Amino acid sequence: MTEKSNESQLLRGAFLPTLIVGLVAIAISAFIQGLSGFWGALLAQFVVVIFFVIHIAVSRMTRNLDPISTMAMALFSYFAKLFGLGLLLWAISKFTERETINRTAFGITAVALTIAWLWGEIASYMKLRLHLPLPESNKQQ
Repeated sequence: MTEKSNESQLLRGAFLPTLIVGLVAIAISAFIQGLSGFWGALLAQFVVVIFFVIHIAVSRMTRNLDPISTMAMALFSYFAKLFGLGLLLWAISKFTERETINRTAFGITAVALTIAWLWGEIASYMKLRLHLPLPESNKQQ
């Protein structure tokens, strides 16, 4: 029997609730706001999933690196995602009309999806069987 990686278990555990919440949010936004609500919620689904998948990919890439390299990669990916998200939000506000992409649907859906992803990832993490090495005792017997 092959053992699945921790990252794939976290990804699966977080993706399922996010997908369910996303589909519900897209349906509600489309019903309430029409096509602009649909596009806003769909864009939020895309942004949130990409944002968190990058986090898990960096975790997988840095699995065997030393702690300083891992922290450097984590900080780089965080600032790159933050810059990319800011650039995307700027582009949406600059180049699209409110009638095309509903900002309220985008914001509410993004918050709901973030909560769903984090809840799923935490629940999956609690199910992992991690074996962490304990520091050796300095006591002499």
